[in-house]
Amino acid sequence: MKQVTRRSFIKSTGVTGIGLWLGISGVHGEVRKAASLAEAKNITPYILIEPNGGITIFNPRPEMGQGTFQSIPSLIAEELEVSLNQVTIRMTNGEKAFAGSQWVGGSYSVRGSYQQLRKVGASAREVLIRAASNQWGVGADTCYAEEGKIIHRPTGKSFTYGELAEEAAKLELPKEPKLKEAKDFKILGKAVKRPDIPLKITGQAVFGIDSEVPGMLYASVQRCPVLGGTLKSFDSSDTLKTPGVVKVVEAVRKVGIYTYTGVAVIADSYWAAVQGRRALKVEWDTKGYEKFSSAAYDNTLRALAKKDGVIDKTKGNIADGSIKPNQKLQAFYETPVVAHHTLEPLNCVAQVKDDKLELWTSTQVVDSVVGTGPGDLHAQVGIKPENITLHNQFIGGGFGRRLYLDYLIEAVNIAKQSDKPVKVIWSREDSTQFGPFRPMTFSQLSGSVGADGTLISFEHKVISPSMSESGGDEYDKNKVDGTMVEGIGEQDYEIPNLKTSYVRADYHVPIAAWRSVTSSTLAFAHECFIDELAHKAKKDPLLFRLEMLSKPSDTKRVLEKLREVTNWDKPLPAGKGRGMAQWKFFAGLSAHAVEVTYNKAKNSVKIDKVYVVIDLGEVVNPDNVRNQVEGGVIMALSAATKPGITLEGGKVKQSNFNDNPQTRIHEAPTVEVHILTEGGELKGVGEPGLPPLAPALANAIFMATGIRLRKMPFSLSNIG
Repeated sequence: MKQVTRRSFIKSTGVTGIGLWLGISGVHGEVRKAASLAEAKNITPYILIEPNGGITIFNPRPEMGQGTFQSIPSLIAEELEVSLNQVTIRMTNGEKAFAGSQWVGGSYSVRGSYQQLRKVGASAREVLIRAASNQWGVGADTCYAEEGKIIHRPTGKSFTYGELAEEAAKLELPKEPKLKEAKDFKILGKAVKRPDIPLKITGQAVFGIDSEVPGMLYASVQRCPVLGGTLKSFDSSDTLKTPGVVKVVEAVRKVGIYTYTGVAVIADSYWAAVQGRRALKVEWDTKGYEKFSSAAYDNTLRALAKKDGVIDKTKGNIADGSIKPNQKLQAFYETPVVAHHTLEPLNCVAQVKDDKLELWTSTQVVDSVVGTGPGDLHAQVGIKPENITLHNQFIGGGFGRRLYLDYLIEAVNIAKQSDKPVKVIWSREDSTQFGPFRPMTFSQLSGSVGADGTLISFEHKVISPSMSESGGDEYDKNKVDGTMVEGIGEQDYEIPNLKTSYVRADYHVPIAAWRSVTSSTLAFAHECFIDELAHKAKKDPLLFRLEMLSKPSDTKRVLEKLREVTNWDKPLPAGKGRGMAQWKFFAGLSAHAVEVTYNKAKNSVKIDKVYVVIDLGEVVNPDNVRNQVEGGVIMALSAATKPGITLEGGKVKQSNFNDNPQTRIHEAPTVEVHILTEGGELKGVGEPGLPPLAPALANAIFMATGIRLRKMPFSLSNIG
């Protein structure tokens, strides 16, 4: 981990005064000692204790609604023996001291920081105890920490942390501090109030789109409506007559392997920029992409299903000649393209002065904005990384969209052509129509069951464009894109003969990670087909799965818990159906059960309840877990039952929530969440609650209606 001096860090973050920096640095937790805030060097500055007793905890994980503003500082505060009410939480903005940890994605924030940041807090606690024991001339074992004080147990005497800061700064931090036992936790595992919520409710929280810089201008960008088209020419004469318009310039945006050039209207207000954009006359070269349609492309994917594809995983003999035709089953599943639809539209304020760049925005990848790597922002805009200053604000939803730098690159390229800071805002129509998008995946599945109802073979072939190729990861077309076969060969099911493979398809539309990435589509095909095989075997679908889990595993524990909480073995009344699914992938593991009621007269289905069992290993805030799981369920429901993104004439047909709707409040089902925290492998929260919903819902509809749904989106108001 890169280091920074205390003096330079304080200067860059605006913190002043004498205090105590405490932290753990380096891959192996190398610890440094220091005399005072002004003099110390080369430590990782997570905790600042000031002489007046003020405590600041620096949080490197951006807050986008998932709760890191509370969960990450909690890891430190728990071991430091302070409540969150006693500390000030500050988000980092790319300081080198935190390099490598200033990003959020992959449901990794807590599981990637759990041990390290607890050690940070525990190290601070131990040196504060030693500082107090030294001053009292007593044994450290007679002292303890509580609520920001060190207390001498026999006498009740105490020092505040602020009173001990100077002395503690002279002591060497322990490399392996003793961590608290779970039974002694006061914050972790408890339903602690999130300190960011009052800020958001009262409007005090500043999101990227709230950013204002003195003298700034606004920009709105006209982009080629035919994806893949390029700019030929534009006439801005009418635009420049629009009141408030200052300038019209070309705007270059890069997303993965694609470079797009649009036309930016710069004005003294966003309204003027939009009005000026409407007055533009632009000529595009659509390069033949105007002939592209989703319908035709879907047929291409179906035809590609005949190809063998590149092998991902193989086990046993999938082509066992002893398997009889009546034992075999085949199915084809399809999922749509979807947009991210973050509540906060994409935005960025950029100011370029000489060779320096300053940004005010909302991004999931602070490290990539200020980093020195070949794919980081500096390489895309031609400004040295040390000359880039970032002000990252609260994020109004990420879902993977803000992992990408394209909207920042575009803003910087516009700001380079202005002598003032420029605020670029994407409208809802912009973000709906210009991507990048979650790609479709089509799945060819086949399997067989024995005479005894056991699963003999299972094959899953994925046909889709490549996310790695679109992202520019030097993808080898002759190899499997692991992202596009995510999870399908990694389930705990004990299947004697297994084969997973991938058929890559050409695609000119930019594609990107979406909450739970490809698991959001592949789980639908995989877990629905497991149900189909259970039906063929004439077995209960949950028991069918448990029979394939003879060995102890997290998946088995989750399914047994799901069986318990749903009272699975008790039949539902006529007209109702219950389905289930589970999914294990890089981010974690959960299982869902969905109960529905079928209205035969209206041929419609109502979701009565969703049960979720999620396995975490450990939990920081159970309330936040429930919030995240509920959000994942609603997002999955939208993707499963609402129209996706389609192209016709090379253009995205959808533009806003009127024709690309999301699940609304009155459509939201009751969600009951059960959290398993039996220790073991730490797992994520934000994404694992999403993938099982669609297959569990489709399986429930089958149980209620006898209709098997193999294509998303499907309608709940007109089944089949």
